Amino acid sequence: MASTLEITLESTLTGHQNPVFALAQPENSSVLYTGGNDKGVVEWDLQEMKFKRILCKVGSSVYKLLAIPDSDLLAIGLRSGQLLLVDTQKQSLVANWNTESGAIFDIKLIPSKRELIAIGEEGFAYVWSLESLELLYRFKVSDTTARVICLSEDGKLLAFGDKLGMVHVHDAYDFHKYIKEPIHELPVTSLRFINGELISGGRDAKINRLDPKTLEKKQSLVPHMFTVYGIDSSADNNFLVTVSRDKTIKIWRSADWGLLKNISRDKGVESHYLSINNVLWQENRIFTVSDDKSIKIWKVETH
Repeated sequence: MASTLEITLESTLTGHQNPVFALAQPENSSVLYTGGNDKGVVEWDLQEMKFKRILCKVGSSVYKLLAIPDSDLLAIGLRSGQLLLVDTQKQSLVANWNTESGAIFDIKLIPSKRELIAIGEEGFAYVWSLESLELLYRFKVSDTTARVICLSEDGKLLAFGDKLGMVHVHDAYDFHKYIKEPIHELPVTSLRFINGELISGGRDAKINRLDPKTLEKKQSLVPHMFTVYGIDSSADNNFLVTVSRDKTIKIWRSADWGLLKNISRDKGVESHYLSINNVLWQENRIFTVSDDKSIKIWKVETH
């Protein structure tokens, strides 16, 4: 494991006119996609660090973006309840799916089955085939809004977090529910499987390390002052990053949740000045998006 980790601001991308909620970067790509309240998806050139084009305009706020590996496809989840599948090279619409009611808050790929699963405001999950483009399943996860989905590292479990602070664990093959437990006092806002554990973050500003099969709490901490909006990990899973409505980015050792970096304007870093809504860690870069309408690109160096 690297003994030290350095984070420096590589670039700030501006151009959005409203808060930014979603981001995605295709593997081995020099582009980044972002979306939010602008009602459009923006493509950025990461070699030139500048605006490239508006990939597509949409009818409502963008809540989720997901780049489909080994393809040119981008999944776009909208406040309207639409899930759009777009070919980024042809700039063409491949599919236009809809939930029965309410927004789509999260989308994940189940690679073993080439299926997309989306969750949203009504508490139901929708599963579509990337091959036939047909709706395969619709099943109830929660009696209330569910905002986040996470797929386990072995692809066998799906975890969902809902507005009541409950975490639900389902089988990723046939979608039956294994277990549900109250984990947070307020809505669950982020989930991440790492090293065989499930990490949850909530509006109660807490993070919990959970056993995925029993949802027993192994550790609970309060890493932020407000909502934990995003959790991601380095490629080797040795480090974690969390972002929050408190405008801070924090880097942790995943083995013991030792705090390594606290990045904020209060620390003299040119970071975001409003809520940080999402984070993505890709290779040696961390991307963050914010209510301040900007995208920050952070260079990660380990020694």
